[in-house]
Amino acid sequence: MQVTETLSEGLKREFRVVLPATELEERLTSELATLKDRVKINGFRPGKVPVAHLRRLYGRSVMAEVVQNAVAEAERKIVDDHQLKLANQPRFEFPEDKDEMEKALDAKTDLAFKVAVEVLPTFELVDLSDVKVTKPVFRVPDAEVEEGLERLSKQNRPFESKGEDAAAETGDRVVVDFVGSIDGVEFEGGKGEEVPVEIGSGSFIPGFEEQLTGAKKGEERTLAVTFPETYPAAHLAGKDASFAVTVKDVLAPGEVTIDDAFATNFGMESLDAMRDAMRGALQRDYDGVARRKLKKVLLDALDERYSFELPPTLLDQEFQGVWQQVLSDLQRAGKTFEDEGTSEDKAKDEYRRIAERRVRLGLVLARIGETADVKVSDDEVTQALIERARQYPGQERQVWEFYQKNPQALAELRAPLFEEKVVDHILSQVTVEETEVSKEALLADFEDEAKGEAEEAAGEKA
Repeated sequence: MQVTETLSEGLKREFRVVLPATELEERLTSELATLKDRVKINGFRPGKVPVAHLRRLYGRSVMAEVVQNAVAEAERKIVDDHQLKLANQPRFEFPEDKDEMEKALDAKTDLAFKVAVEVLPTFELVDLSDVKVTKPVFRVPDAEVEEGLERLSKQNRPFESKGEDAAAETGDRVVVDFVGSIDGVEFEGGKGEEVPVEIGSGSFIPGFEEQLTGAKKGEERTLAVTFPETYPAAHLAGKDASFAVTVKDVLAPGEVTIDDAFATNFGMESLDAMRDAMRGALQRDYDGVARRKLKKVLLDALDERYSFELPPTLLDQEFQGVWQQVLSDLQRAGKTFEDEGTSEDKAKDEYRRIAERRVRLGLVLARIGETADVKVSDDEVTQALIERARQYPGQERQVWEFYQKNPQALAELRAPLFEEKVVDHILSQVTVEETEVSKEALLADFEDEAKGEAEEAAGEKA
């Protein structure tokens, strides 16, 4: 096998690989000789089948394996001899001339093919000791803990029927059957039976709950509502609809006393223990927001300090993934770029910059993690898989088996774990200053920050 580099331009490399006809013949003969001892053919004793006969029967299929093995060998040779770190899978180009390819498969002429690869950029890791980042800190006040307990008690309070002639009021639970229609035509997902509706909870589309005020058991009503423009189902967003409702019962909420007995219903030893658990849960949520904001600031600092050429194919793949999601979101919302105050070209430029940032940060985080020997243990991946399976009640086994059988999917679980460990490593190298902030300040622009983090997903591309 002869391998010759024909192009070295930026991160692109191309090689010409030649397998002489004599080598093809040798490899084919060797494989057929091995096959002779394994196959059983009528009329021949085991191991006594002539190689010429085997060649007539299996020559082409065996030669296909020879070529496949040669391709894999060429890839390994290119990587090892030139000490390359590939950015993606190599691209192989074989002769387009059918007759030439046929002759090569018959070992009557040399087989020449091209291998095109893109390599990862080389760059020096910068000193981050001068980087200062601020971590917002919000301590959960006692009042918010009590509010959390109040919400929990409200969600778990008992309801009792108010009787035949009692009218529904705000706070009551009305059990209804309903059928929704638009322009007189019933729509998918617009039908329900024995559905509890708590008036004033804001759980249903605007206007639905309010129009049940004053309803009595056995009463039939038609509710006129308008789906919000931002409704997830695009075919319903912004549409006027009517719901034919039959009231099955009207229930009034009972009282719940927040005490030790209430706490024991949730498996807590006491009300104080429940308060501690509530405080911890709330604090973890706020700490998660603070972590995401801190991470965003840290990634911004990294982005400012690194600039290098990106593998074109890797960048294009990243952009295509981002862009398809953008188009899908617009279609689902029934909107256009003009509705968003931009044009398709401007949006493409914006999201290409996002793709560039994601790829660049992904490469930086990967390099930092590699240099620092950051590892994700199998136990940590298993725990992440357990958490993922729990997100699909009733389908845990199928989810588990899917990931176990798909290494790529399992790698996608490992990637964010790796990313967070690398971020922790970087945070240990920079100066982190904690600043007490209000709840409003912590949550300010949180949706934008969350979107930015989703746009990064840097480590997942590492």
